[in-house]
Amino acid sequence: MNSHGTNQPDPPVLTVGQRVRMLRKRRGMSVEVLAGLVGKSIPWVKAVESGRLQQQPRLSLLLQLAEALQVRDLSELTGDQSMPVRMFTGPGHPALAAVREAINNTPLLHPQGTVQPLGALRVRLDAAWRARHTSPDHRTALGRILPNLLRDVQLAVHMHQGAGRRRANALLAETYGLTQMFVAYQPAQDLLWRVADRALLAAQESEDPLALSCAVWFLAQAHRDTGDYAAAQEINEQGMLAIEPHLDSGGVDLLAMWGALNFELAFTAARGGRVGEAWAHWDEAKRISERLPADYFQPWTSFSRVVMRAHAVTVAVELNQGGESARQADNAESVPIPSRPRRGRHLIEVARAHHLQRDHAAVLGTLQLAQQTAPETIRFNGYARRMAYELVDTGPSHLRVQALELADHIGLMT
Repeated sequence: MNSHGTNQPDPPVLTVGQRVRMLRKRRGMSVEVLAGLVGKSIPWVKAVESGRLQQQPRLSLLLQLAEALQVRDLSELTGDQSMPVRMFTGPGHPALAAVREAINNTPLLHPQGTVQPLGALRVRLDAAWRARHTSPDHRTALGRILPNLLRDVQLAVHMHQGAGRRRANALLAETYGLTQMFVAYQPAQDLLWRVADRALLAAQESEDPLALSCAVWFLAQAHRDTGDYAAAQEINEQGMLAIEPHLDSGGVDLLAMWGALNFELAFTAARGGRVGEAWAHWDEAKRISERLPADYFQPWTSFSRVVMRAHAVTVAVELNQGGESARQADNAESVPIPSRPRRGRHLIEVARAHHLQRDHAAVLGTLQLAQQTAPETIRFNGYARRMAYELVDTGPSHLRVQALELADHIGLMT
């Protein structure tokens, strides 16, 4: 009789190494790529997978493996349900429950409220995007706006007919995209997928290529962040095929989204370790950005001329190109991105570049700057939280006090 009181044999208990090997193969990742992503030698990875290491990798290295393998729950690596997973995935925002309730609101049987004019909804949505970009605590700002906005746009879709419903669906797809930015990196994966799928459906119903480009951009990100690079690339390419016939008549906004989708292909290729493909897509995105007005900034994606230097840092970091990422970071650390959360995210990417070079002081200084720029960006960013923990756990002793202060600021110690 087994430990569960039945005559069936207990399932085999996988070691950490066996789990690493299984997850690596599931991702289609070579030993060489994984070794590069965690900054270790190929023999070290092979020793982990074969169980030849005398001790289990310490927590900071497990976190690097989890990041490289796109694992959201450390128990997938360790089998230990007691691992402090939430410490590194970020907390749930206090407004998450209210946003969830609004997303789940379905005004089908008993619609309530007054239908807002579509022009007024457009004004409110534009204001929500401005709040998102200008607030240091952008999730708190969105948490106050999204519940009512979601309900009112959902009601408009339900109550309008014909062309009005198509316009309302375009607004709804965009509102869901903004909602995905609130939900991302919170313990609400079910909600993120619900939003991403509904956005695509609303965009298709709108028959608006700009709304479709928005939904595709967000859905591709959702797939990539779960490690499904093939699906991310496929939805990206399918969306671009649908959008391309409208480019000549779509104006500057659709051109910018075309550029943003080209960069998403670069990002996905970089995360998959495809060097030439990643930089080729980045080059194409940069060429598109140069066709935009110098001061243009796309609110959904931040695509613009100015963001391309930040994107170069991301590609180099994702490819684990230490020297190139450091060079790109030096060129782009003070890029004047006109969005506080996007600027905060860029600074975290710069910190990752310094991390590849093992420059602990630069990592700490850049994360401190990110925290000052956009506190809620760094608080919910897994990369930043892992780097901060590593500084506290294994960083140089002379940086320990500042690292502890940073960890406290971003909620890592609570």
